[in-house]
Formats: sequence, C-alpha cells, structure tokens
Amino acid sequence: MNLPVSEIGRNSVPVDAAPAIEVQNLVKAFYDVAGDRITLATTDVNFTVRRGEFVCIVGPSGCGKTTVLRILAGLEQLLSGHVRIDSTTPPAMVFQEASVLPWLTVAQNVAFPLSLKGVPRQKQRERVSELLALTGLTDFADARPHQLSGGMKQRVSVARALVDDRDILLMDEPFGALDEQTRLTLQQELLRIWERTGKTVVFITHSVDEALTLADRVLVMSPRPGTIVADLAVPFGRPRDVVEMRRDKRFWDLTYEVWRLLATSPER
Repeated sequence: MNLPVSEIGRNSVPVDAAPAIEVQNLVKAFYDVAGDRITLATTDVNFTVRRGEFVCIVGPSGCGKTTVLRILAGLEQLLSGHVRIDSTTPPAMVFQEASVLPWLTVAQNVAFPLSLKGVPRQKQRERVSELLALTGLTDFADARPHQLSGGMKQRVSVARALVDDRDILLMDEPFGALDEQTRLTLQQELLRIWERTGKTVVFITHSVDEALTLADRVLVMSPRPGTIVADLAVPFGRPRDVVEMRRDKRFWDLTYEVWRLLATSPER
C-alpha cells in the first residue's frame, strides 16, 4: 500500500495518469564476502510514479536512496518485493559524477548510445544537434571533457541520457558536487528540459531545497533500513522560476516540514 499523498498541494500531472513506476514491498539486503552477514539496506518500500511526473527522493546518507534508484535502473537486484516499469524502453540513468568519455568530443559523447545501436550517422547528427541545442551545448560540440566545467559535463550527461528518447529518466544526485550558483542554473535548465520532453523523472538528492524546487512530489525516507515515511505533494505550479519561488512562504513552510520528518524519523 502507498502512503496517502499529502493535501499540501496540487500536482501538475493528472491524478488519473497511468503509473510508469510501481514499487511494492521492496526489500534489499547486502551480504559480506563470506555470505554470512547481512546488511539490510531498505525494507517495505512502496511508491508509485505517474507517467510524466517528476518525483524527488530525500533521506539521510545511507538510507538506501541510491539503492532504490539502481534497482529501478536494473543495476541491482531486489531481495523481495515487486518493481514494475511500464515502458517500452529501459530507464536512462544520470549518475552523481559526470560519466563522460574523455577521449570523445561533446557531440560524440552525446551520440554514444545511438552509435552503439547502429543508428545511421545522419540521424545521429540530427538528434545530437537537437539535444545540444536543448541543453545549451551547441557552441561546445567539438570540445573535449577536460575543456568543460563540472556543470557543463553534467549537461553532457543529461543530453546523452535523453538522446535515445527513453520514457523514464533516473537521476542520482547529479548536481550534488556543484557550487550553489551552478546548481540553481542547472535546476532551471532541467525544469525547462523536463517541461519540453514530458519524461517521467525520479531524482535523488540530499538537498531539501532542490527537491522542492524540482518535484511534483517529494518522498521522504527513514534512516537505514530505509522506507518511505512521507509522500508530500509540492504546491507550486509550472513553469517554475527557481529563484522567485524562494520568495513564497509555502516554500519555507514545506522545507520545515521535510526537515522535521527527517529529524524525527527513528533509526530502526
């Protein structure tokens, strides 16, 4: 069973939209090398993400946020429970560190998934040109990763995740290592891209501000073994201005509510 969504706000995605992701009673444990010691990472995790929805997951370090995301991506196996991904394509993933290939140009990095699939070169060029324009990288198409800032490398990672037009985008703290100004800039860019593409997004972050800036809903996890302790609707409409919304008292009230939940979630 999913926790009831808070009535704090109204989502931009219709409440009757079909679910793109369904997670039921998910449990994940890790074993030591000898196989005789178990670390329980998550327990009884339940949530649904509707098609086209932007959902952020926040929680303390080590609570299993990234583990849940990796299970959704097919990079980890769950111990028990059920995960359903309603998509004709596997999810795309953007990692914490910009995973660009240093020997390729920006354009070649973005095109890499298409080249692996054998997409004709002309179609590759057309699609890459579209994604470079969407992410503000057109002028850097021929640059190598060592010539780019951290924020620009993450733009490359986002463009590459979008290039083969998968339905679901999973993002694991992609802006966590960036300075605050760059982070705000990329948050605004990500919102613009999401509003244009309509992707279903699950975004992991340690930042409560970031979660409330981006999401339709915020899922709050407990300390390890992690489970969902709250499912909060975010009341701000679309499109959003990441600076202006910080003038809204509701932003700070909801910030306090999330921090209160994080502070009162018990170790289990």
